[in-house]
Amino acid sequence: MNTIVLIIAWLTLALLNAGLAQCKGRRGLLWGLLSLVIGPVASLLLVLQIKVAARKPKPNKFNLEDFREY
Repeated sequence: MNTIVLIIAWLTLALLNAGLAQCKGRRGLLWGLLSLVIGPVASLLLVLQIKVAARKPKPNKFNLEDFREY
C-alpha cells in the first residue's frame, strides 16, 4: 500500500514539474522525464531557475514591400 502511494506521488510530482517548466519557458517533457529520475531535486532546480524570456521570432528573409505593386 505504501509503495503505491509513493509511486503515485512521484508521478504527480513529475507532472507538476512538467507544468512548472512550461510556465517558466522550459521544455516540459524533458523536465517531466528528468523528474521521474531525480524526483524532488528537479523541483528544487526548477524553482531556483529564472524564467526564460520569450523568444523573438526570426525576421522574415523576404520583405513584403518588395512584392507590392504601386
